[in-house]
Amino acid sequence: MLVAIIAILLLWQIAAWSLPDFLMPGVISVAKRIWGQIFMSEFHSMLAESLVRLGAGYGLALVCGIGLGLVCGLFVFFREVLKSAIVVLQSVPSIAWVPLFLILMGFGNTPIIIVIALAAFFPAALSVMNATESVLNAHVSAARVMGANSWDMVRHVYLPAVMPELITGAQLAFGNAWRALISAEMLIGFGKGLGRSLAYAGETADMVGVMANILTIAVFAAAIDQLLLENIKRTVLRYQYV
Repeated sequence: MLVAIIAILLLWQIAAWSLPDFLMPGVISVAKRIWGQIFMSEFHSMLAESLVRLGAGYGLALVCGIGLGLVCGLFVFFREVLKSAIVVLQSVPSIAWVPLFLILMGFGNTPIIIVIALAAFFPAALSVMNATESVLNAHVSAARVMGANSWDMVRHVYLPAVMPELITGAQLAFGNAWRALISAEMLIGFGKGLGRSLAYAGETADMVGVMANILTIAVFAAAIDQLLLENIKRTVLRYQYV
């Protein structure tokens, strides 16, 4: 991770040396801008608004994705229907849904949250559904012989079996959700947020602001993935890291 970060910053600085400052600011000037923003209340409210939208959309996607993934993994009819729907719908970029949701719901947080949820739903649902299909029939039969009801089957047979795939799908879903968040905020231009701040910097030709926002977006995405989701993964699947 550290080597990759150093390499990216080095390539960035080389590009800055090769181009005028108004086209490509250097790493130091961008870092100074970020350092100055960190202590401002406006930055805190902007970040909080983006994280609230992310949490709502991502959480909704996980709940729906895991629930439908389990149902479709257990019932062949629903599985075929969901797979067909996913094949069609996931080929549409999440940002392409923004105009539709804007017309239906108007400006506000709701269309952004729905776009995030839609983007994150597919990997979450597919990972759980595929893992549920792969549960050994012997385990299912043994649980039924022991008198397990439907809830017992889900809790003691299917959930433990699909947990590794579920966690992996959740991480993939987060990447989709984060990109959808930034894109939707840039396009909708409602309220505050990291995406809106990036779009405004571009509209005003503030290249230092553009690079500062891009770096902030990248750092927060990596921090959430590596410090939060990765730790959750290691805690839930700790037996695999012994």
